Amino acid sequence: MGWMQTHPTRYPTDLTDEEWNQIQSLVPTPKSGKGKRGRPLALDRRSLLNAIFYVVRSGCAWRLLPSDFGPWQTVYGYFRRWSQDWTWTFIHDVLRDWWRKTVGRKVAPTAAILDSQSVKTPDQAGERGYDAGKKIAGRKRHVAVDCLGLILAILITPADVQDREAAKPLIQGLVNRFGRLQLIWADGGYLGALVQWVKQLRPFGKLRLEIVRRSDDVQGFKVLPRRWVVERTFGWFFKSRRLCRDYEVRLDHSEAMLRICMIRLMVRRLADVS
Repeated sequence: MGWMQTHPTRYPTDLTDEEWNQIQSLVPTPKSGKGKRGRPLALDRRSLLNAIFYVVRSGCAWRLLPSDFGPWQTVYGYFRRWSQDWTWTFIHDVLRDWWRKTVGRKVAPTAAILDSQSVKTPDQAGERGYDAGKKIAGRKRHVAVDCLGLILAILITPADVQDREAAKPLIQGLVNRFGRLQLIWADGGYLGALVQWVKQLRPFGKLRLEIVRRSDDVQGFKVLPRRWVVERTFGWFFKSRRLCRDYEVRLDHSEAMLRICMIRLMVRRLADVS
C-alpha cells in the first residue's frame, strides 16, 4: 500500500508538483463511501489523475492498469463519474481559458476551425458505422477548435454520419456558447446549404462559414491556411495510444478521452510558463 498519499514520479505521464499546482483546485474531492461510516477512499485526487493519464497515454485496458496506481475499479469508477457529471468538461474549459489568457488571447474566441476525424473501433458494443470515403468502420470525431488548436466543441457520431449533418448541432452549440464568434473555417466537405444556414443563425451579425478549398492544380501534400490548425489537434490525439482507435462503448466516454488528452497537454504548458 505504499502508493497511498505519496507522489513519487513513477511514470512519464505522472503529474509533477508544478503541474499538480496548476490543476488541483479544479479536481473535485472523491467521496469516501455511502454515509458517514463509509470506507475511506485509498486513492487521493492526484493519484486518480495520474492513473487516468496513464491509461489515455499508454492505451492499456483499465484491467491492465499497474497495481501501484491502486484498484483499477476505483480509477475507472471516477473516470466514469466525472464523464457523466461534466467534471472533465469543466476542467478542460477552465484550463483552455487560462492558456488563452496566458498567451495574450481573449477568453472568448472570435474564430473557429471545423473538421472531422474517422477512427476505427474494435469489436465492441456501442454506436458505430462505416465511412465509405475513408473506408473506415467506426466513429467520427467532429471537433471545432480555436486558432491555437484548443477544443471548443466535440461531437462523436457513427462514422457514416455526414460532416454537414453533424456540423449543425456542433455549430449551434458554438454559437450559443461563444457570443463573439464571427468566423468558422472548414474544408470543402462542408460546402453547400450549410454556408447559408450558418449565416441565418445571426442574420444581423457577422457570423459566416468560410470554406478553405484545395486547389486542383496542387500535386501532393500542401499545408492549407487555417486547416493545418485542426489537423495538428488530430495529431495531438494520436500521440495518446488510447485515442488511435475509439475503444469506448459510450459516446460520452469517447468525448472524455479527448478532453483528458488536451487537459494533460494544457497542464504541461501552463506549468512550463509558471
